[in-house]
Amino acid sequence: MPRKTVLDLQRMKAGSQKIAMVTAYDATMARLADAAGVDMVLVGDSLGMVIQGHADTLSVTLDDMVYHGRCVSRGLQHAHLTVDLPFMSYQLSPQQALQSSGRLVKEAGAQSVKLEGGERSAPAIELIVTAGIPVVAHVGLTPQSVHATGGWRVQGRGEAAARQLVQDALAVQQAGAFCVVLEMVPAELAAEVTARLHIPTIGIGAGADCDGQVLVCNDLLGFDSSFKPRFVKRFAELEAPMVGAFRDYVAQVRDGSFPAEEHSFHREGRNSKIARLY
Repeated sequence: MPRKTVLDLQRMKAGSQKIAMVTAYDATMARLADAAGVDMVLVGDSLGMVIQGHADTLSVTLDDMVYHGRCVSRGLQHAHLTVDLPFMSYQLSPQQALQSSGRLVKEAGAQSVKLEGGERSAPAIELIVTAGIPVVAHVGLTPQSVHATGGWRVQGRGEAAARQLVQDALAVQQAGAFCVVLEMVPAELAAEVTARLHIPTIGIGAGADCDGQVLVCNDLLGFDSSFKPRFVKRFAELEAPMVGAFRDYVAQVRDGSFPAEEHSFHREGRNSKIARLY
């Protein structure tokens, strides 16, 4: 089965079939998610926090996204691949946004690109789509604007903010986005937006009425027990067994029980002595 396309994902919304999306950053995780039947894989600029250890996403470069996109692309056979445009790779002008998007398609293997912002990003979306590159929009909490929004806060709770979020969602649809991520918005508002749009909505902290959901692989697998945002459900708790495995490895290396005989190689005639070289 070939990679899922924009049309496949739009048909899922039309048929009321939920879209499962995960964020991954390497070929191994992509391969595992793909084997499980995930519909979309996002290479998110969240790699700045999850992989690089930064406090936010702002230092991630376009080169970083190209590298990780290329890695993930190699691990996929079926899922649709979208890659984030990082901070300051599209904000200067629609032309900059198009150029950056072209790199993600040509060099990273992206089938679509994702960028943050509603009405303000509509001109960039329109130009990118006109060039033949599908766009996933992103409204609500936009992590690249974390300093402007006052931190990691739910968006659209007030009446004016809710109206603006609806306008943003309609604007990105009008500009040609084929899908929109709704992050950390009230469930009732996300349901209203989903009902008003003809393109799929993908929620993260946006309730159950979105057309799909997205979580970071590391979060849903429970790699970090200290990270506990309300919107994350851990479908496994792998931190403890992974630390335990590393601990066992260290202990066996130190006591000499690893490597054992079954982990070793030998010369032909294994009991023969190595010839003296003098």
